[in-house]
Order: sequence, then C-alpha cells, then structure tokens
Amino acid sequence: MPAWTIIDRNGEPLTRFIAGSPREVGRKVVRKPYDAFRLEVSPSYRELFDRDLQSALAHEEWQIVPIKRQARRGRRSAEQLEFKLN
Repeated sequence: MPAWTIIDRNGEPLTRFIAGSPREVGRKVVRKPYDAFRLEVSPSYRELFDRDLQSALAHEEWQIVPIKRQARRGRRSAEQLEFKLN
C-alpha cells in the first residue's frame, strides 16, 4: 500500500503529514475534525471536506502526493544468502 504526504511550494515533503491515503493526509491538514466513517459513506459530507481541504492546500501552496519508494535491489546471490557460522 503506498504512503502519501504533502509537498510544499518548493517541492519539499512535509513528513508530519504522512498517511496511508490522500484522504487521511487531508484530515491532518484541515483545521476542523472530520469523521473518517462519514467521509466514506456520505457524499455531501465528503464534499464539505474536499472544499475545506482544497482551500487549505491552495492557501499554503501545498500538494498531496504519493511517496516514491526506493527501488528494490536485485535478487540476492547464493553467496549473500549463505550463513557464516564460524
């Protein structure tokens, strides 16, 4: 599952806003507390949240973006996997 965060106007990530989804990041950004369950089930509630979130992001010149994961290294060789017990 990818993680998400905020980048500022300079493209720097703001690590205090890391979360598992864009909506979770948004809940950390908006000043008013929004109920996570109601955000999932109520389109009208979600619309209010989205409006508040877009206003906050525009005011700070922030963007919600996925965190890029570092590429995995290649497969381990037999030598790397060998236990050295002595």
